[in-house]
Amino acid sequence: MGRSQESFNKKEVRNKKEKKRKEKAQKRLARKDQDKNSFDDMIAYVDENGMITTTPPDLSQKEEIDPESIAIAVPKSEDLEPENPIRKGVVTFFNQSKGFGFIRDMETKQSIFVHANNLREQIVENNMVNFEIDKGPKGLIAINVQLAK
Repeated sequence: MGRSQESFNKKEVRNKKEKKRKEKAQKRLARKDQDKNSFDDMIAYVDENGMITTTPPDLSQKEEIDPESIAIAVPKSEDLEPENPIRKGVVTFFNQSKGFGFIRDMETKQSIFVHANNLREQIVENNMVNFEIDKGPKGLIAINVQLAK
């Protein structure tokens, strides 16, 4: 009597492959049954708060919007209030030997760089000053700095 050509390991591999093939066929059939849903099940609506829901909106609460009232463009410079170029601030730091410091703007609470070349009067820390803002190479700088009176 001759031995079978199939070893135990070969039988296990064949059984596993067959089991996987059957599971895959079952999943395919289940997916086909699931895809037969209606189109209404796939629709999503957006409510008045911007949240996605499955219920359609109530048309009795619909609000009419005049399309002419919607502003799409950037406001013109004539419509904007002119900003006062002279600002007030407090000197938070100033180094006399190096010739620079920082001013805290009273309106925006922003720290603005100031150089000794842009001073009209000598300043020290905690002085109230009037100044104008300009663009510098690394950000905003204060120019025409003078003590507030």
